[in-house]
Amino acid sequence: MIIGIPKEIKTNENRVGMTPAGVHELVNHGHTVYVQHTAGEGSGYSDDDYIKAGASILPTIEDTYAAADMIIKVKEPIEPEYKLVKKGQLLFTYFHFASDRALTMAMLESEATCIAYETVVGPQGGLPLLIPMSEIAGRMSIQEGARFLEKPQGGIGKLLGGVPGVKPAKVLVIGAGVVGRNAALMAAGLGADVTITDISLNTLRHVAEVMPKNVKTLYSTRHNIEAELPTTDLVIGSVLIPGAKAPKLVTADMLKLMRKGSVIVDVAIDQGGCFETSHPTTHTNPIYTVEDIVHYAVANIPGAVPYTSTIALTNATLPYAIVIADKGWKEACKNDRGLAEGVNMVDGKVTFKAVAQAWDLPYHPLEL
Repeated sequence: MIIGIPKEIKTNENRVGMTPAGVHELVNHGHTVYVQHTAGEGSGYSDDDYIKAGASILPTIEDTYAAADMIIKVKEPIEPEYKLVKKGQLLFTYFHFASDRALTMAMLESEATCIAYETVVGPQGGLPLLIPMSEIAGRMSIQEGARFLEKPQGGIGKLLGGVPGVKPAKVLVIGAGVVGRNAALMAAGLGADVTITDISLNTLRHVAEVMPKNVKTLYSTRHNIEAELPTTDLVIGSVLIPGAKAPKLVTADMLKLMRKGSVIVDVAIDQGGCFETSHPTTHTNPIYTVEDIVHYAVANIPGAVPYTSTIALTNATLPYAIVIADKGWKEACKNDRGLAEGVNMVDGKVTFKAVAQAWDLPYHPLEL
């Protein structure tokens, strides 16, 4: 198979779809790999690194899309890329269709096959291609939240961990999935007073058993969240419904319960966000304020640490990329129902129910 790895053009996206080590494995399996010129620079990889791994370098993004049967990326195509996607071409990347109607319609019109990292299911369940980025985003949510709690950044002026004689900041983590657990662990390690919520009692029991003692669990209801907000300094939104829009768990009215200068970090913004007042931001302009509450809603948080993120992503995606390239996506999906869950579109039809529901489009089960 001919595989193309274009340079990411989304604002401040410095990751790349595959490391040179991953390219080397694909080439060893007999596949041809084209990498766009400077695609790996943001992650610390030169064109020479990819050439040594067996890839060929193409000068432009147009050349890379035109040459490839399968495109391996990090983020979803953005508007300048829509016209480059070919009928029948396979795109293997994060899509988050349920939060972007324009993208959804553009990919349907292209009649490409779209396999979304975020909906591939692992052999033991879970979302193996989302987990590494969720781990990074969860940890970075605290790092960024702590920064914007600083007064010069617009925050209330609190040190997350406090000091002897001064109480630490209070952190509320909404959702105890991979993002939430990593956020809670990071906040606890910095000495914050942490509360994590979820609607699964089994999940909360597990969290209570493994987390440090400064992490408390709370069943997630609107009443309980409202009760926490007046004394909370940093709120992390980390709720995920695979492939679907995130539920709005903190409404605009609820912001009035919070103290001025408090910070909210919406890690679910890729799926539409779980705060009603959220809209996507970038690493260039990461924050805005509503009701004097600082909002951080960067849609590609791990893009700020591309060296770590690119390696972690390749570690997860490479085995799937090899199987798809070796067998073709149809045979690969027949043999792996979890991979088949990642197929969101084929030949101009939506094959993932949550995406069809999000935009009121016809749903076509993949097996049909």
